[in-house]
Amino acid sequence: MYIEFRHLKTIKAIHDQGGLARAADVLNITQSALSHQVKGLEDQVGMELFLRRSKPLKLSKAGHKLLELAEKILPQMQALEDDFAGLIDGTAGRMHIAIECHACFEWLFPVLESFRKNWPDIDVDIKPGLSFEALPALQREEVDVVISSDPEELDGVSFEPLFEYTPTFVCATNHPLAQKEFIEAEDFRDQTLITYPVDKARLDIFSQLLMKAHVEPAAIRQAELTAVIVLLVASGRGVSVLPDWVVEDQKYGHDFVTKPITKNGLTRKLYAAVRKSEVDAPFMKDFVKFTRDQRT
Repeated sequence: MYIEFRHLKTIKAIHDQGGLARAADVLNITQSALSHQVKGLEDQVGMELFLRRSKPLKLSKAGHKLLELAEKILPQMQALEDDFAGLIDGTAGRMHIAIECHACFEWLFPVLESFRKNWPDIDVDIKPGLSFEALPALQREEVDVVISSDPEELDGVSFEPLFEYTPTFVCATNHPLAQKEFIEAEDFRDQTLITYPVDKARLDIFSQLLMKAHVEPAAIRQAELTAVIVLLVASGRGVSVLPDWVVEDQKYGHDFVTKPITKNGLTRKLYAAVRKSEVDAPFMKDFVKFTRDQRT
């Protein structure tokens, strides 16, 4: 038995309209063509699909079986058509975000709240990019955006600049380094440095300063949460380096001191890595815009 999509539409239309004439109008075909289609379908099934002497026209038991299938399949097909239409006009899609920095959550959630209101049909998810290689996952289409401060030359990937930020030294108010005008690499040599649980090469303080100066802190202590790092620093358990958007956040209080790193300070830039095929999608452009606006 070979059932076509049009057969399901036919069964549903005749059932809903109660007759061939009205169903033919809904399907935009002639009544003769519709009758021929029904006859061909009944020949395949091997039994009548309608009780022809009833008015309005009613389905037989076999017809009801096909109607059940039609009522299950047709809405799914319509939803699929709507999804495709949304993908074509840019009003629907998927934006799964991988984040290569713990502290990015501080500004990302307000951005996504604004984004959600403008793009309710976009499937948004956040996948911390610390337990897997985020950029290769982007190329494999496992994620759609990677937030990173380390742009690379990758086939099919565009790094959209978001905003600049300043890695900032943080210590307790009574810490000896709190008296310095700025912090240098050598100042870390006898300190306990509190960091996120990330490989050294992916931490700004190591990649931009300590590795180049061949300086290693006396100890490294790791914490998952920004609030925990700030608490440990304020309690005199060590020092840390955090992005400026963290130390500016009023919810963390003022029981710590911030200092620039080096006389001229460190400046880094954050990027949204996106597949080039999707960089011009309207919702992707809005995400980049919302992010830039959040930090200006």
